[in-house]
Amino acid sequence: MQRDNVSTVSEFVLIGLSDAPQVRFLLFVLFLTIYLATMAGNITILIAVSTDTRLHNPMYFFLSNLSLLDILCPTITVPKMLGALLLENKVISFKGCLFQLFFLIDVVGTEIFLLAVMAYDRYVAVCHPLKYLNIMSMKLCAHLAIGTWVVGFFNSLLHTSLIFTLFFCDSNQVDQYYCDIPPVLGLSCSSTWSRELVILAVAGVLGSVAFVFTLISYLYILLAILSMNSSESRHKAFSTCSSHLSVVCLFYGTTICTYVRPSSTYSPQQDRIISMLYGILTPLLNPIIYSLRNKEVRCALRRVISQM
Repeated sequence: MQRDNVSTVSEFVLIGLSDAPQVRFLLFVLFLTIYLATMAGNITILIAVSTDTRLHNPMYFFLSNLSLLDILCPTITVPKMLGALLLENKVISFKGCLFQLFFLIDVVGTEIFLLAVMAYDRYVAVCHPLKYLNIMSMKLCAHLAIGTWVVGFFNSLLHTSLIFTLFFCDSNQVDQYYCDIPPVLGLSCSSTWSRELVILAVAGVLGSVAFVFTLISYLYILLAILSMNSSESRHKAFSTCSSHLSVVCLFYGTTICTYVRPSSTYSPQQDRIISMLYGILTPLLNPIIYSLRNKEVRCALRRVISQM
């Protein structure tokens, strides 16, 4: 009799990338370059925000949290992927797969909630500028930031416990370059429909709440911008919000396509591309988007780079 909390599989094999030697080397160079650029960009943002007193305000406090998440997200998956490409070491232990999935869902969930908090911050800044510093006190900002990390942690704990208490007995080949929910669920010998339903419901509710909250915040922001008399004020308000809105659209779109759907619709090729968008390209683009659209960040980055 099978028990849901016992597994005969002790390791998984990640088979998401090409086996051709020439292609593997080119992919290794490409992803290593992207990873190093991502680290450099986000670390520079963190240094700029922490060292420049002009950036010691709520907007950049949340931006530094976003940069930290953008450092963690590719670090969870890319080093293992690079090892598989260079050394052909595609094996990951059962516990290694568990921890990789846990930390990835933790970071992705935290970023979803953080983007909603950042949308609220922009709403207060544009719609209630005179009360901004009183409403967005550093105490409230700290509570909001901690809250996003805590919710992300428990959301990931629920998802991971539901998946890795299943029974794995036959195939151990994960059709992805990292351990993710849909391909790992597809390997289970147990019935997964009830757990899929819980995962889909939790991801759908939490993701929808964060998305709707963000959407409502930006509707109020748009109305406030359109009601401004000065074109200079409208341009300044739009400039401070457009970078965050670009990040929101890119990140929400890719994560919703990946997680808020049944695993029966899983397509390895399609999901591999989507996961690279939010797991590898988005962390690279975020510092670029914020530095291009924000004059204060550009100036702070120039000072940091000149000092370095």
